[in-house]
Amino acid sequence: MAGTITALEIQKRNKERVNVYLDNEFALAVTVMAAASLRKGQFLNDGAINQLKAADDRAKAYDRAVRFLGFRPRSQNEVERYLQEKGYTPEVCVEVVNRLIEQKYLDDAEFVRFWLENREQFKPRGERALRYELRQKGIADSLIDAAVGEVNESDLAWAAVERKLYSWKNLPEPELKKKLAGFLSRRGFNYETVNEIMQRAKNSLNLSGTDTSFREE
Repeated sequence: MAGTITALEIQKRNKERVNVYLDNEFALAVTVMAAASLRKGQFLNDGAINQLKAADDRAKAYDRAVRFLGFRPRSQNEVERYLQEKGYTPEVCVEVVNRLIEQKYLDDAEFVRFWLENREQFKPRGERALRYELRQKGIADSLIDAAVGEVNESDLAWAAVERKLYSWKNLPEPELKKKLAGFLSRRGFNYETVNEIMQRAKNSLNLSGTDTSFREE
């Protein structure tokens, strides 16, 4: 594999990468930055070639991670798992994640705030469901406890059902109670919150029944 550099050619499709030829045969591709330290006539031993390949692997992993972050904020664990799924070694994954943390591209505390705000605005969930989702993202329990503890579950539950009430307003009260209970329970709200929202819905719809409570089976 060792050999003398006979050509350095910028790729036609990607101007940020350079093909390296050793003894007139293609050997590897590197970034423009890495190619800046190379020159024609330079001899590369196996160790130098392996170092170039390892550095290029890290650079490609970093670029993948940055593109992955371009869709929406991610947790550290999400990025690490994504890179592992793309075939990068655990060492490269950890190195890239640490670099992104240092550059402030990754911050689990900020991610938790983003996730909760997004859920509150678009898909309200109960505390139980929020905790589960964040754990699935690899968030530490201490961060989850600090953030979810500030969530007003009653307000979230009402936000979740308020838009549904108009379409349910003509249902018999027993059926309405069943729909409300199922709808909120599936979204992780506890039965105390479900009961509270049932009473609030009854007042909003001017229902005359007295028993609006939901009992867990």
